[in-house]
Amino acid sequence: MVRRPLGNHHDGPDTLLMTSHTTQTEQVAPDSDTDTGTGTGTDTDTGMESSRGDEAADRRKAITRARVVLWDFDGPMCRLFAGHSARRVAQDLMGWLEGRGLHRLLTEAERRSLDPHVVVRAVDRARPGSDLVAELEERLTQEELRAVASAMPTAYADPLIRTWRATGPRLAITTNNSPRVVTSYLAGRGLTDCFAPHIYGRTQDLGLLKPHPRCLHLALRALGSAPEDALMIGDTPSDFAAADAAGVPFLGYARNADKERRLRGAGATLVVNSLETVLETVRHPA
Repeated sequence: MVRRPLGNHHDGPDTLLMTSHTTQTEQVAPDSDTDTGTGTGTDTDTGMESSRGDEAADRRKAITRARVVLWDFDGPMCRLFAGHSARRVAQDLMGWLEGRGLHRLLTEAERRSLDPHVVVRAVDRARPGSDLVAELEERLTQEELRAVASAMPTAYADPLIRTWRATGPRLAITTNNSPRVVTSYLAGRGLTDCFAPHIYGRTQDLGLLKPHPRCLHLALRALGSAPEDALMIGDTPSDFAAADAAGVPFLGYARNADKERRLRGAGATLVVNSLETVLETVRHPA
C-alpha cells in the first residue's frame, strides 16, 4: 500500500542551454469538464476545484516543513540527454554487447526500449557482480559525462536550489546517474556548495538503483534527518517508489502530461508542472 505521510500527498520548458536565467515553463492544462452552457459550475467542477485546492495546501505544507530536500538529478535539475541522444547511447551499449556475442542477455522488449538504464539493469540481472557489468556501467558513465556539456537546465531549478539553501534546509542529490556526472554538472552551474558532499548516485551494484531506497537512506543518515522531515523531488515512478519505501514525502515534477499521468498512476498525489510554483512557496512561505 502506498504510504502518504502528508495525507493527500504527492511525486517547463527548460532554459536555454547552460544559462542562469530561466523562462516560463511549459504548463500542463488541467482537465476540464464539458461546458453545460448554463454559465454556472457543475458539482463535478466544484469537486475538481476543491481537490486542486486541497493539493495546493498539502503541497505548500510539504515544501515549508521540509528540513532536508533530496533532489533527483536528471529531470528535476536538468535534462541530461537534451543534446546527447539517450537512444544512441542505448544503441551503442547494445552494439558493444553484440560485438562480444552477448546480445542474448537482453530480451526483445529490452532491446526495443532504447533506454541505457534498461540495458545495464538487464545485464546486471543476468551477470550480477561481473566484470561485464562494471565495464558496461563505466561506459554509461562516460556517455553521461559527455552529455553534461549539452545538458539543459530545468526552468527555475537553479534559483530554487540557491534560495532553498539560503533559507535553511539542507540539500542532497539522490540519483540513478553517476555521482561523477552530477559533480561535473554542479561545478559548471556554480552549484557545488549547495550540495557537496551529499551526492548519492549509481554504483556498480545496479540492484541498488531506485526504486531501491538505498541512496535516500544514505542521504538521510548523513544529514541526520528523520524521513518525515525531508522532501524528495523526482520525476519518475521509481523516484516515488523509493521515497515511499524510505518514508519520505514526495513532490513530483512533471514537465509534460505524460510524465504527470505516470506519476499520478504510480500513486503520487502532489505534482507540479513548473518549479516556479515551488520557488514562489519557498520565497513566500507564510
